[in-house]
Parts: sequence; C-alpha cells; structure tokens
Amino acid sequence: MSTPSSLWAPSSRQRTNREFPPPLAGEGQGGGLPQDYDLAMATDWFLLDGSSLMFRAFFGLPVTAFKAPNGQPVNAVRGFLDMLARLVTDRKPRAIVVATDEDWRPAFRVNVIPSYKTARLERGAMPPELEPQEPIIRAVLAAIGVEVIGAEGFEAEDVIASLLPKISGKVEIVTGDRDLFSLVRDPDVCVLYTQQGIGRLLMVDEAEVERRYGIPGRSYGDFAVLRGDPSDGLPGVPGVGEKTAAQLVRRFKDLDGIVASGRLGEAANAYIQQARRVGVPVAIAPVSTPKGTRPKEPVDPRALSQLSETYGIGASTERLVRALAGPPAAIRAG
Repeated sequence: MSTPSSLWAPSSRQRTNREFPPPLAGEGQGGGLPQDYDLAMATDWFLLDGSSLMFRAFFGLPVTAFKAPNGQPVNAVRGFLDMLARLVTDRKPRAIVVATDEDWRPAFRVNVIPSYKTARLERGAMPPELEPQEPIIRAVLAAIGVEVIGAEGFEAEDVIASLLPKISGKVEIVTGDRDLFSLVRDPDVCVLYTQQGIGRLLMVDEAEVERRYGIPGRSYGDFAVLRGDPSDGLPGVPGVGEKTAAQLVRRFKDLDGIVASGRLGEAANAYIQQARRVGVPVAIAPVSTPKGTRPKEPVDPRALSQLSETYGIGASTERLVRALAGPPAAIRAG
C-alpha cells in the first residue's frame, strides 16, 4: 500500500549477503546471485507487485533518457521489462503472475480509515509521464503471454494475498511495498524487496523480519497496524512508534493479546480493530486460480513486433523473451 513517495526513497542500510547485485536496465551486465543461493531452491512462483515495480522502474531511470520514436517517455516500460528479464534469468521461476492495482484507493479501506492515501488525491495517482506507460507495459505482457491478474476495487497487494491460498510450492513476491512482509511464511513464501529503485533486491524471510524489526517473523502485519504509515494516511496507535510496537508484539504475541491486555485504552483498541481489517493486505479479492504458466515464446508475435517498433523497446522485449525461453529450475526432490 505504499504511496509513490515512500517507494521513491532508497534505503541507506548496508548490503548483506541476502542482497542481489544491481542489474542495469539496457545493459547485459553479468551481476549474479548471493553466494548462499542454491539453484535447486529456485522458485516455483513469481508473484510480482506490478504497480510497485512500475513506479520503481519509472523513478529508477531518467524520463529524458528513454523515449519512443514519437517522443513519448518509455523509461518505466524499459525498466520494468529489463527488471523482469533479469529476475527470470536469476530466479528461474516455473510460473509468473503480475498483480495490478485496479483501484489504488479502495472504498473498503477509505470507508474504515478516511485518511487513507489522501495525499495522493492532491498530486494525482501517478506522474503524468508515467500514466501513459502503464497500458504499454500491459500490452507487452499480453503479447508475450505473461499472466496479469487484477481485481476491481482492490490493490495489487490484496491480489497477491488472495492468490497465495490458491497455489502451492515456493513463492517469491517481488515488491517495493513493505506491507507485503506480512505474507512471509518460511519456507514457502518470501519477499524480494526492491529497496533501491530497480536495482538491488533484499530477500526478506522470517529471519530478516526478525532481524530488521525485532519481532517474530510472521508478526509484521500486527506490527504495521500498531506503528501505522503516515505516508499512506494510516495514523497507527497514538504514542506507539516502531520501538513500542515491537515491544508490544513480542510481549503479547498478537493484536488480540495486545487488546486483551488493556495496555492501550479503548480508543486505541477501537483503532486496532478497524485498522487490522484494512491496514494490511487482505485475502478477499475475487481472483481465479492462476494458470501457472511461463511463456516459452510470445503468444502474439505480430503484436509484440508492432509494440517494439512503435515504442523503440525492441532490445527490452527481446531480452525478456530470451529470458522466458530459458530453462526453469530443476524439479526439487521431495
């Protein structure tokens, strides 16, 4: 649910061996995987937060440096496709789904917390140079055959949360939105966090959640409800910052325990009961079971060729097609 403003700022945290070297859009730089990465444990499913990654791509590459022959900016298109190609090459998923925001400010959240994303009402849902690039990205993905799933009235994070019960195997969620840390479940679900533009990725599993926030690895959702997120218009519990939220979660285990303890008072408990329904990804979006596919060749090569020529993105589309045609991870024993 992070707003663009919270997505733009890179983390200053030092690199760890859980981070990936940064890929550079438009360049064939080698890079690589963490030293402790095991190809035998490559992922079964890629669930990509398409809206988050689109913003990351847009602000990770200069608008003026990447334009179509007609002068239209295509920096987000190039960055998105190049990042996806690099991820597919490195992680070797068997199936790919791109989740989308069909409503960036859903009514079910605003009805409970009216302040939700009010700041974006003033500046608009997205920058004017980015808005016309979103349909290009969707058209390219459709021509290649990458599955895209959205749900009317829901954000991409809710789509991802709703897809998880419908699939099995190892899942990697790619996003720049920390709210999705609440879905981490060892050993099957982790997050690849795009903490620095479209470059370096941080692998977030339960151990990383515990290391970063000092809470049990599956408690991020409760922690986030208490702390709030002012950039999204989620106030959190008054007087409860990150440190206090972590202490409460460690001591009382979960939101039910915190409410039952009586430590926060009636007003705070009422806020918790409201925010827990809308302040984290919810698994109630009406989505079908995904196909579980990874296209080996474009499903509509003519349309892809036309898009590549019209927008001058042939190098990026070819790179993604080659990546998708490569081998998925070997089937794991057991």
